[in-house]
Amino acid sequence: MFSTLPTTRELATLSTPLGHDHQDTIETRLWLEEHVWLYKLLRSENNVAPTFRFPDLIAACVSLVFTHEDAPSRIFRFLGTQLVLRAPQTPRRRESMWRQQYELLLEVQRSPANRHPNPKFQLDQLTTACVALCRGQDESGTSILQQARHNMAERAQRDSKASLPEL
Repeated sequence: MFSTLPTTRELATLSTPLGHDHQDTIETRLWLEEHVWLYKLLRSENNVAPTFRFPDLIAACVSLVFTHEDAPSRIFRFLGTQLVLRAPQTPRRRESMWRQQYELLLEVQRSPANRHPNPKFQLDQLTTACVALCRGQDESGTSILQQARHNMAERAQRDSKASLPEL
């Protein structure tokens, strides 16, 4: 796992998996309210065969938000109307997401909508926004579990293509 804010100790212990140029998951933080909801989904009776973990669930939320053409607008609307009203020192939990979804959020973080004169939002806020938006759309989390399955199949297919020898 790669942290977006690695400590000296974490830098010393990071290792690259064999055959990969980069880590598969990225560390992020999730605001407590969204973490509690996602934890309930993690422990729900619907999360079986396979049981998806936080990187899968968070990535599924990001993927679902990005199925909408106006995903960045939705994210910034949530951030500017709801998250900004929360206490800035709200506790956050450390979790991970898959690199592919992190890259979607990184693009949003680097976008002009996140530059001067606009407020600057960090990865944890963008991640939290995606989870909150999904919760608002489907409190049961059924769509998140379905998207996690889709993401897993897509990763497996991509990994199998990457491991095929060139002819």
